[in-house]
Amino acid sequence: MNRVHDNRSEQEFEITVDGHRAVAAYQLEGDTIVFTHTLVPAEIEGRGVASKLIRSALDSARDHGLKVVPQCRFVRAYIDKHPEVQDLLA
Repeated sequence: MNRVHDNRSEQEFEITVDGHRAVAAYQLEGDTIVFTHTLVPAEIEGRGVASKLIRSALDSARDHGLKVVPQCRFVRAYIDKHPEVQDLLA
């Protein structure tokens, strides 16, 4: 699977798998990153793409000292299932 890229100009973490682009959109608000939605094309669903995308995004938030607001249901569910990232919550 390809690497996750932080496309800062579009405020999206993105990954391309088999020619299909998945994104986790965000907004930076000071020292907080608000994840607004995650989009994975049907062609690559069920392959762990969204989980890899969100894990990389949360790792980046930690690396940059940001707190996380998970407006996106998928990001909220991911954080709920992974106690090791719950300290990132704003």
